[in-house]
Amino acid sequence: MTSPVVSIAYHSGYGHTAVLAEAVRSGAVQAGAEAHLIKVDEITEVQWAVLDRSDAIVFGSPTYMGTASAAFHAFAEATSARWATQDWKDKLAAGFTNSGSKSGDKLHTLQYFQILAAQLGMHWVNLGLLPGWNSSTGSDTDLNRLGVFLGAAAQTNVDEGPDAVHKADLATAEHLGRRVTETAAAFGAGRH
Repeated sequence: MTSPVVSIAYHSGYGHTAVLAEAVRSGAVQAGAEAHLIKVDEITEVQWAVLDRSDAIVFGSPTYMGTASAAFHAFAEATSARWATQDWKDKLAAGFTNSGSKSGDKLHTLQYFQILAAQLGMHWVNLGLLPGWNSSTGSDTDLNRLGVFLGAAAQTNVDEGPDAVHKADLATAEHLGRRVTETAAAFGAGRH
């Protein structure tokens, strides 16, 4: 069996989401994937072909005004060609996001990704972690410190750059990349 192909299709307005995308890619590679980073606001026909041959696509965007960025929405609308032909049916999907607030309505962005995946006939892979930092023995260094189940969520202060993305959030994004890859490998083995 070949290595799963995992693509991370993301938009990053100020660089924070790009740092998370790299963490997802790193986790996927650690788990044995052929992994690709694709900036959706600069996507080429070659990169669309990479998405078409991917076993899993992880969607990423900052959360702006309670949803994914306009650039990600434009990409999502462009996937309607794949919807019409069902090219992405039965691929795996997952998602990650970042915002300045602890909540910042990140859940809505992840739900938007999940609905997009469902419309495309994809199977959603959740984070698979219990919430961290929710007891007296927990800390802000716990995986899933923001307690989101649907995907990887990160919080970065609005007055700090991409180098300030929280280390626990990066570790959670890496976990998501590994989980997606392991799930893709299991799906692939089942198909064979």
